[in-house]
Amino acid sequence: MANGRMTITDVAERIGVTSKTIVRWEKSGKVSHPKRDWRGWRVYDKKDLTKLRDFKETIIYIGE
Repeated sequence: MANGRMTITDVAERIGVTSKTIVRWEKSGKVSHPKRDWRGWRVYDKKDLTKLRDFKETIIYIGE
């Protein structure tokens, strides 16, 4: 985490999901799209991490 910025992999590990799950949430409109760096890679900050963690906590998993 450089300058308070995290990659999608960093965020996924911190909230306990895969990076593909976060991308799926974004594509379906469940969470907002993050900022992108000059390469087009997703860049997250602490605010984004909190929003994603809060969203994950609202999900009810069926079959557990």
